[in-house]
Amino acid sequence: MRDRPDLQSAARSFMPRPTLLFDLDGTLADTAGDLCETMNVVLTRHGRERVPAARVRHLVGGGARLLLERGFRETGVPASEELLDRTFEEFIEYYSDHIADHTELWPGVAPLLQRLEDADVLLAVCTNKVERLSRQLLEKLGIDRHFPVVIGGDTLAVKKPDPEHLFEAIRLLGGDRRSTIMVGDSETDIDAAKNAGLPSICVSFGYTRHPVTELGADIVIDHFDEFPRALATLMPEQFDGWR
Repeated sequence: MRDRPDLQSAARSFMPRPTLLFDLDGTLADTAGDLCETMNVVLTRHGRERVPAARVRHLVGGGARLLLERGFRETGVPASEELLDRTFEEFIEYYSDHIADHTELWPGVAPLLQRLEDADVLLAVCTNKVERLSRQLLEKLGIDRHFPVVIGGDTLAVKKPDPEHLFEAIRLLGGDRRSTIMVGDSETDIDAAKNAGLPSICVSFGYTRHPVTELGADIVIDHFDEFPRALATLMPEQFDGWR
């Protein structure tokens, strides 16, 4: 008697490949040390005080220009648009030379990315960080090979939370919105997912100005060891057995 075909396996073969879109700063890596040191270098060049480390992490998120804007507000009179334009270029130059002095991947990221690649999951980075610097940092951290697509804050005319930022990554990967999840650490990431109609996973250890429980993510994780279970919850058919 012939064995019956595995209908579940057959159905799975017709599903679109899972697609994961990762934020970078605060999500894949702890970049606050280098970002904030660069901000303080620029601030002191322009006669401002350094922002103490205890107050600095809540400033990160949204890109270098916004970080500078927040830094100037923290230390006195808000910067003019002209000053922000000028200091942005200073920031990029210094940060490029010191991009990974203190930056490290969060625990569990490296083996997770390898497992996802082995499972044929489509991966992209969607960040408001300048694309050139994003690619430079991914290479320094040794994970650039996992991300054939990187959409930075200057890649398009829009950035997160605009959904087109995410849609472009999906298009370039050849993915499908119906099988895509956004992974981030802040309201910018979760709002982008909502605007795109995508489910989201939020890490609790990144950089956000609001409690992660109030951002509206579908799932919040406290360590990347919890990520497989989150995937199995959001996409049970594609990630059956990922516990």
